[in-house]
Amino acid sequence: MKPIRVLFLCIHNSARSQMAEAYLKHFGGNRFEVESAGLEAGKLNPLAVQVMLEEGIDISKNETNCVDDFFAEGRRYSYVITVCDAGNADKCPLFPGVHAKINWNFTDPSSLSGSLEDRLTTTRIVRNQIKAAILEFIKSIPGDELKH
Repeated sequence: MKPIRVLFLCIHNSARSQMAEAYLKHFGGNRFEVESAGLEAGKLNPLAVQVMLEEGIDISKNETNCVDDFFAEGRRYSYVITVCDAGNADKCPLFPGVHAKINWNFTDPSSLSGSLEDRLTTTRIVRNQIKAAILEFIKSIPGDELKH
């Protein structure tokens, strides 16, 4: 059976979509082929890198991607999951053949202010919310889903 193709999208592909991609790869194994991108490629968020390392997942070498490049290449996905607010999610291109487009609205770690510890605490909360959403997503998909 071919893996289920999933694309996670956010604004800069710097934190939320990177964490979601890493968790689905980690927990979903070879059932899924996972990528992430942003409306524009940004710079990997060091807070996201740090809080994922706390989970034993290293995303420090990940590159950031622009969704327009994936769209132009004609990539196809079974699921496109936006992890930003609905307004930005609506700016994402519509990929042909998508089984479902899902929006999970998580706080953007790059928008946080305050002390480093405050920003880390909030980024950990976002990380944990993303992890829970990924685990629910995996449970929601039957083993024989989308054989294409």
